[in-house]
Amino acid sequence: MTNKREMALVAFIQAQNCSNLPSSWRHPESSTDFMSASYYANIGRTLEIGKFHLAFFDDRLAIPDVYSDDFKVTVREGIRAVKLDPMLCATAMGLATTHLGVGVTYSTTYYEPFHVARIFATLDHLTGGRAAWNVVTSLNGSEAANFGSDVVLEHDRRYDRADEFLQVVRGHWRSWDDDALVIDKASGVFADADRVRRLDHAGPWFKSRGPFTVPRSRQGEPVLIQAGQSGRGREFAAKWGDLVFVIYPSLAIGRPAYQAFKDHLDAIGRGRDTVKVAPAVYVITGETQAEAEDRHAALDKLAKPIDGLVLLSEVLNFDFAAKGYDEPFTSEEMDGISGLQAFRDRVVKLSGRANPSPRDFVQYTQRGTLAEFPVFLGTPHQVADQMEEWYGSACDGFVVAAGQIPGSYDDFVRHIVPELQRRELFREEYTGRTLRENLGIQAPTACSR
Repeated sequence: MTNKREMALVAFIQAQNCSNLPSSWRHPESSTDFMSASYYANIGRTLEIGKFHLAFFDDRLAIPDVYSDDFKVTVREGIRAVKLDPMLCATAMGLATTHLGVGVTYSTTYYEPFHVARIFATLDHLTGGRAAWNVVTSLNGSEAANFGSDVVLEHDRRYDRADEFLQVVRGHWRSWDDDALVIDKASGVFADADRVRRLDHAGPWFKSRGPFTVPRSRQGEPVLIQAGQSGRGREFAAKWGDLVFVIYPSLAIGRPAYQAFKDHLDAIGRGRDTVKVAPAVYVITGETQAEAEDRHAALDKLAKPIDGLVLLSEVLNFDFAAKGYDEPFTSEEMDGISGLQAFRDRVVKLSGRANPSPRDFVQYTQRGTLAEFPVFLGTPHQVADQMEEWYGSACDGFVVAAGQIPGSYDDFVRHIVPELQRRELFREEYTGRTLRENLGIQAPTACSR
């Protein structure tokens, strides 16, 4: 188990043509071999040198094409235009490392529970117990259309489906006891059949019989990541998540939100220390404050206004080209937003307007820019000061997004990690074999009959 005062460090990875910053591909030092296995292997090796707990891959099941109901601007501008299958990219990263956890985003809306249970259980075995699943419900019509559907499930119904999806997946993962495998060549017994069960699940959304085809892994089952911050999403994250990924625009907002979530964990009987909470941040460092500011400016000028409008249309499932820039959304339009409700709720709160305009959404989300997440900027000492101020009172660690790859992670590992270690906020070495052990999250046990 990890030290109580050890922050969790998670890298926010895209199996795409850019980092989380969509304009990053334009940076003169950004790698362009994002469709090669070596690209992901090299990132993983760098993160492992820095003793990161985990790299997790974001994903959507369509390129952004809601804006103007077209994809051409996305392709021309490279606004997350290439989306490889993150499972294969994460596998390449996992096989190139020995301690780093690898997490993959997979949807509960367009896949089947048995398939998801098997592919993540397999990844967990191939990596020796280092797999994680970032559970999402999918959110826009472009994704639905790619899977043959004309409609997007309503927000709460997506979570209802996701609840049952998780029941089925976990049921399969726990249908083999930890000691079911025998593999005794002398006796000819491969496994104890009394320690393997059918699931026989039949519910409103799914039927799945079993038995499951993958025995238990070294860490029991993959770590679950969740990012729900709306009311229904927060309940889902608190119920299922081991690691909760959040976006806090500021420390002042993050502290009460963090404490409220921890109190909620206590209220539902999970315990506030059983789930890690990690906000997304950008980190930009240099030998001097001026050097860090210059690097920030060089990244900041890469972004274009169209990046934000295209990505807002994608994440909110609403065509921002259909509104005047200063035209308020109607109440009906606000109620009809079927995408990421946490974004909508944040804009309403920060703007103070129940009916914000596209300008308000751009201003208060800063989608597609460095300002979308808090930016920790300065010398390594100054950055570590900022991280230390947040740690413990607003989070249990950080999801570190890269302004550009490989430079952002190279700089973080070379300069920030040693400063955190000097302050005894971060480990010198990996202390466990599995991702759960390194995160300090208890391994679940299989359910007995």
